[in-house]
Amino acid sequence: MGAVTCAGILSPASATAAPAAAPGLDDPAKKEIAMKLVSSAENSSLDWKAQYKYIEDIRDGRGYTAGIIGFCSGTGDMLDLVQLYTDRKPGNVLARYLPALRRVNGTDSHSGLDPNFPSDWRKAAQDSAFQQAQNDERDRVYFNPAVRQGKADGLRALGQFAYYDAIVMHGDGGDATSFSSIRRRALRTAKPPAQGGNETTYLNAFLDARVWAMKQEEAHSDTSRVDTAQRVFLRQGNLDLNPPLDWKVYGDSYHIG
Repeated sequence: MGAVTCAGILSPASATAAPAAAPGLDDPAKKEIAMKLVSSAENSSLDWKAQYKYIEDIRDGRGYTAGIIGFCSGTGDMLDLVQLYTDRKPGNVLARYLPALRRVNGTDSHSGLDPNFPSDWRKAAQDSAFQQAQNDERDRVYFNPAVRQGKADGLRALGQFAYYDAIVMHGDGGDATSFSSIRRRALRTAKPPAQGGNETTYLNAFLDARVWAMKQEEAHSDTSRVDTAQRVFLRQGNLDLNPPLDWKVYGDSYHIG
């Protein structure tokens, strides 16, 4: 981008001007693409904003999974979300579940949540304040850390997205399949651009490590969100995640024009 393609006399300003960097994943248009890509894998739909109301127990040991990024009653991020919503809007329809969410944290239990928590979640999802709380927690816990680490590693939008999708699924705890552990596994075999490595080589190593982590857990053993999505963009050399984009997840085809 921005290369000089014809000979001639350049003014001092043009001679020293650096080419504009391609937008990162935090660019609004790229972020919208990221939301759609994750929604295709998490909810089999590009309409990510329709997922504020989503809630079910997918039997993965994490209790209820809900909302735009799969907040879970068993992993603490749902508790943090409902607490934020309640801090901003005391007396909301979900506030009374905070004690139960504290008790079930770390388990797959529905104790104190059934039978009305799912219907109350869907009611709350109609509230713009709850939608904003979901957006803000998604960014604080998942999106911003992934983009920040991606940029520190010298990765462009596709690499930043690979990080984001990994932290969405695996979190960033201390276990062997967490995002940071996946990244460390990749670093054993390749260096990111910030350390002088080749970006494509490093991303292949990262996706290899990601697939390994997914296969450690039956609920995540379908690796198509990597194999027929992120790998497709990488093979195409689309490191800036520029549309049009065509990919598959779980055999279903998607397109962003």
